[in-house]
Amino acid sequence: MTRFKPLPILFFTLLMAGGLTAAAQCSICSRTTQQLGERPAKALNKGIVYLAVTPLAIFGIIGYRWWKTEKQNQVD
Repeated sequence: MTRFKPLPILFFTLLMAGGLTAAAQCSICSRTTQQLGERPAKALNKGIVYLAVTPLAIFGIIGYRWWKTEKQNQVD
């Protein structure tokens, strides 16, 4: 039976909460959305952050599993 580990869940939650306020637009996108208005700029920024979460989550899961496997191999 595995023991519940709240630290990774807490870290992931804090990471996601901090990512909501991130400015993910490049300078060209910022200029373009400034001409459209504030609401489209915020929506585009949220979309960029949303699309960035998936690959980061995948890499995080792969890295965690690799680290866990290496840790088990060192003990054996």
